[in-house]
Amino acid sequence: MGLAEFYAQYPWTLTAAAALGSVVAALVCHHVVGGLLRRHTRHSLVLNAVLVAVEKPAGAALPLAALQVVWQIAPPGLAHLQQVRHANGVLLIAALSWVAASLVSGLAAGAIARNPLEHEDNLHARRVQTQARVLARSAMVMIGLAGTAMVLMTFPGARHVGASLLASAGVLGIVGGLAARPVFSNLIAGLQLALAQPLRMDDVLIVKGEYGRVEEITGTYVVLRIWDERRMIVPLQWFIENPFENWTRSSAQLHQAVYLFVDFATPLEPLRAELHRVVTAAPEWDGRTATLMAADATERALKLRILVSAAGSGPAFDLGCKVREALFALMAREYPQFLPRLRTGDDGSTALGQASKTAGPQAT
Repeated sequence: MGLAEFYAQYPWTLTAAAALGSVVAALVCHHVVGGLLRRHTRHSLVLNAVLVAVEKPAGAALPLAALQVVWQIAPPGLAHLQQVRHANGVLLIAALSWVAASLVSGLAAGAIARNPLEHEDNLHARRVQTQARVLARSAMVMIGLAGTAMVLMTFPGARHVGASLLASAGVLGIVGGLAARPVFSNLIAGLQLALAQPLRMDDVLIVKGEYGRVEEITGTYVVLRIWDERRMIVPLQWFIENPFENWTRSSAQLHQAVYLFVDFATPLEPLRAELHRVVTAAPEWDGRTATLMAADATERALKLRILVSAAGSGPAFDLGCKVREALFALMAREYPQFLPRLRTGDDGSTALGQASKTAGPQAT
């Protein structure tokens, strides 16, 4: 039996053999080229992250692309060939959409890996990570929508449904717009946050009176890690429409204020010397600011404000606690008579404070 006779009797045999050979060739090519690329990109964080992300989807897309070539050059008289072409085309569109989404995800992962958040003053890293995460998620949504639309366009029935929907686009457009408003508003808000960046990854925010750090930014909401390990979930649109505090907007450096109430006759120079000793020995101090001043005076006591600086909000809070403890310990040890207390005067009136007598505290 000749080849022509064999093909005439078994028309799908040679086509199936060609399809099998194309799949094997595509898988071998994927394995060889992937190994070479891994070897040459292992020193690049971005390229390696992209390669790792697209390895699996490329392993699905290459055989499907090879099969599509075989189905296109196959004789048109084969039974069920059109259905096979259509099914393979749908799978190929899905695989290519997977490749595109993985490519975007890999680029974002590489950018994040090149800009870690380990350093306290990590403004540039937070900017890059925020843009990479938000823009990548927005692009992946767009890729998913485009892939779904391309798949639907391959079905003749879907095109007829689309035509009938367009016939009543006036009412359906209004209803669909109202229904999709939260989705698109959050998508637009995500793009605004990525470009304008009023907040970034690892920023310290005050939202609705809660102190928290940005832990995650998704396509629809922001996760704040509250100081006591709670999580606050806030929609993206909320940050566009409402004011909030960002303590690390332009820099992670912060000042911490500590207030003490003491007697009017308290000597301030020993307190300043103790403040200098404490901040010099504290690893949290960044060397910028350490001042002690009389900020106010009431009818009962003198209000002192100690201002110290640190490289971040966490170290600033810890440094303020150390300064407060040290200064109160100094006063309790060296100047107990100047600590504020409630006393009774000769006329029976009460006042907060202690008379400036060097002999010791007046009996209450």
